[in-house]
Parts: sequence; C-alpha cells; structure tokens
Amino acid sequence: MQPEPTIFALGGGGGMMEPDNPLLDDFMLSLADVDAPKIALLPTAAADSDNTIRRFYDAFVGKARPSYLPLYRRDRPAEMLLEQDIIFVTGGNTVNALAIWRAHGVDTILRQCWEKGIVLAGISAGSLCWFHGGITDSFRVKEMDPLLDGLGFLPGSHCPHYDGEPQRRPLYTRFVSSGTIPPGVAATDGAGLLYRGTTLKQVVTSQADAAAWRVDEQGQHHPLPATWLGRDT
Repeated sequence: MQPEPTIFALGGGGGMMEPDNPLLDDFMLSLADVDAPKIALLPTAAADSDNTIRRFYDAFVGKARPSYLPLYRRDRPAEMLLEQDIIFVTGGNTVNALAIWRAHGVDTILRQCWEKGIVLAGISAGSLCWFHGGITDSFRVKEMDPLLDGLGFLPGSHCPHYDGEPQRRPLYTRFVSSGTIPPGVAATDGAGLLYRGTTLKQVVTSQADAAAWRVDEQGQHHPLPATWLGRDT
C-alpha cells in the first residue's frame, strides 16, 4: 500500500537547532515507519554549508542513515532523493534554494518524492518552502518581504519562527489581512506541523510553551491544539 504524502514542517527547533532536545527529530524519524530510516539533507538554503552538514550528521548518526545532496557542487545525482525515507531541508535563504532547485529540476524530484510517500521535512526555509507563500528575509537583511512562489505542495501561506523575531507576527498578519499573501499557518520555534496529503493532521511540540495558529483572511489568530512530546504518556 502506497504511503500517504507526508510533510513535517518545523517552525524552529529539532536537533540541528536545539541539540539537547531530540523530541522533534525522534517524532520525524518515526514517521518513516522503518528502523534506521535513510534521511537525506538538502542544504541548498544554507549554501551547502559544511557546518550545517556537520550538525546534521551529529544529530542523526546512530539514529538513522544520513546522507546529503550538494547542489553547489554536483558530485551525486539528485535522483538519490527518490531512494530516501526522509528528506530534510535546512534553514537559510528560501528564495535562493527555490531558484537553484528549479534550475536543476530538484523541485520536480521533490514532488515525485512527496507523491511517493517519502517524508518531506525541514526547518525555517525548509518549513516555508512547501507552501504557496509566506514572508521571508531572503531579499533584504533583517527585513521581511512577501514570498509568493513557494513549491505549493501545501495550500496557503506559512510563517516559521513566529516568536523568534519581533517583526514576524505583525508583518505576517498585515500581509495576510491585506491579501498580499493567502491565509495560512504560523508556528513558533519548537512546533512541528504534520501534514498528510494537504491536510494539517497534528501539531507537536518539543517545548511546553511552543504553539501554532491558523491565521484567517482578516489576520485573526486561531490557536491550534498541540501535543507536547515531552508529556508523560
């Protein structure tokens, strides 16, 4: 039976951002439903940074079978992504990542991965990229602008790091309420959004105070139920 298309979008957190808190990483690995899943890093948004790749391996060696796809130097085929159980996209410059993926046909391969049931995941830029749009600091230093050409696997807009930078909430609310970007979902650091197909099924958190909201056409915020993964069961 074909696995359902799955995206796990992190507003912030995970082992690469909070190495002493593996809760979101462990939840993500469980989505593959296999022992020691194959997980590939797509570090394009971070310009294939060696430090980013090192932190990825530090987070997942021993739990999974990590690899990565560099696009700034082409030393392996992008089709390797189709052989993974999970693909994880880093933070960084969302606009640059989208442009490079499209130039190399990686956007098409990512859609094939999604339709095949390979878990797509990521943090920050790696969270925003799956949606139609949102806001981004990719164009200007310390300034936020609308992003209108995400991959569009998921409907609407998205804003990660909702509590991490003071300008994000007012700007996202303004751009949504003005119709510049469509309504969508905002998530704080430590919150993960689990989509099956194009439906948001669950919000999980690595911190008791992390949260997510639906933001409607008027810019009104509607809290989403969230499960803290640290809670005793």
